[in-house]
Formats: sequence, structure tokens, C-alpha cells
Amino acid sequence: MKMTIEVDCTPEEARRFMGLPDVSALNDHLVNEMKGRIDSNMSMISPDELMKNWMAFGTGAQEHFRKLMEVGLNAAATRK
Repeated sequence: MKMTIEVDCTPEEARRFMGLPDVSALNDHLVNEMKGRIDSNMSMISPDELMKNWMAFGTGAQEHFRKLMEVGLNAAATRK
């Protein structure tokens, strides 16, 4: 025998029925905290700031990346 039960209720009613805690205040607090952090860090996403951070690594990072690619190419060449 197969039985189907359909319950029509709101999410709030379902939460109460299942005995789950109301975490809406905690959710609101976390959302406001994240908004504050995003607002305070918006200046870091400006193109000028991004370029400053990327260029801070300078040629040392470029040289390291080049060596990494050479090692990868040499390893691939020796496998063939």
C-alpha cells in the first residue's frame, strides 16, 4: 500500500511543528556583520589597490612562475 500525505504550511509553521529553534535573530546579526565587513573592504577591490597588491610580488614572483613552468615542461618532455 502506498500513501501520500500533503501538508500545506509556511516555513515558520514547519519549523515550529518540527521543534526547531528560531534562528532568525542570529541570521540577521550574521548578515549585518557580513555587510559591514564587505563595506569596510570595498576599497581593497578597487583596480588601483588590486594592481598594487599584484605588483608587490614584483619580478621575483614572475621568475618563480617561469621556473615552475620550465620544470613542468621538462617533466612532460621526459615522459614522452
